[in-house]
Amino acid sequence: MTLLRMALAAAAACGLTGSLPATAREVDDSYTVAQRFERYKDQYSGITWPAVTLAEGQEILFDRSYKRLSDRSLGLDVFLPSQKRRLGTALVLVHGGAWRSGDKSHFYALASRLAGLGHTVILPEYRLAPEAGYPSGMTDAADALRWVHDNAAHFGIKPGWIAVGGASSGGQMAALLAYDARLRTDEAGRMVPVAALIDLDGVLDMTDPLALQFENAAGGKSPFAQWVGGSFESAPQTWIDASAAHHVSPRSPPTLILGSGIPRFTAGRVAVLAALKSHGTRTEVYDLVDAPHDFWLFEPWLTPTARRIDRFLRALLSSSQTGDGR
Repeated sequence: MTLLRMALAAAAACGLTGSLPATAREVDDSYTVAQRFERYKDQYSGITWPAVTLAEGQEILFDRSYKRLSDRSLGLDVFLPSQKRRLGTALVLVHGGAWRSGDKSHFYALASRLAGLGHTVILPEYRLAPEAGYPSGMTDAADALRWVHDNAAHFGIKPGWIAVGGASSGGQMAALLAYDARLRTDEAGRMVPVAALIDLDGVLDMTDPLALQFENAAGGKSPFAQWVGGSFESAPQTWIDASAAHHVSPRSPPTLILGSGIPRFTAGRVAVLAALKSHGTRTEVYDLVDAPHDFWLFEPWLTPTARRIDRFLRALLSSSQTGDGR
């Protein structure tokens, strides 16, 4: 694990430090796509790197600043469909990495695939645990969502048609953002709506016994415990507040859950689905067969993942246009 930005030293050697923040940030780069491929290549038959190709007219806008911190800006990448394929839907995807690592670039293959199918995809950078603990990352994700909402017309996004999603820890964060409207409400009382939630193997209830078995391990030294500032025993209310399952309401958005089928990542799913269905909220769940946890990174799982997301968003768009409810 690397804790200081290696790039800072490299840039100094090249005389480029003037363009970097004055204060170095701690960065945990232990989670990479290459590292996961090495782990999985002998375990999952047929696993391959995905090809990232752009359809004619498709565009990518890199590192658009959406938020200014005291010492740096936070950026996001926008994957735009071609004009002829643009549906007017948008999906803000929060990357995973155990709340402490990962990068928005990990979603490039999926974002490119979804943009090719007509959806505008936004990948935000946010503060990870080594830099700032909970709720800073959630605040950043909410601010990224608000930035997309405020700039929707510029990108051809239909009003009220911004969905949120994420993978692994990013799925946990996206679900919390979607279900807890307080996170999306500013000081003036303006709430940014969410059209749908797309959860890729993100735990929905951190207080579920199955989740606690993993996330409350090592005496409060697990990645989640470090992110929220303590073990479940020392900070139970924070764990509850950071669990999407405790915020399901009649206003919760339609939800698509795509999973690896690995039990630990299903914690809270049954209760959340039951609550959503009791409110008449549309839900769909699919578990891939013989898939790794981070299935969205590789084929043969990337393609069906993109297709499921596309199908779900198109169905919701069609229902909204015909007035068929949720």
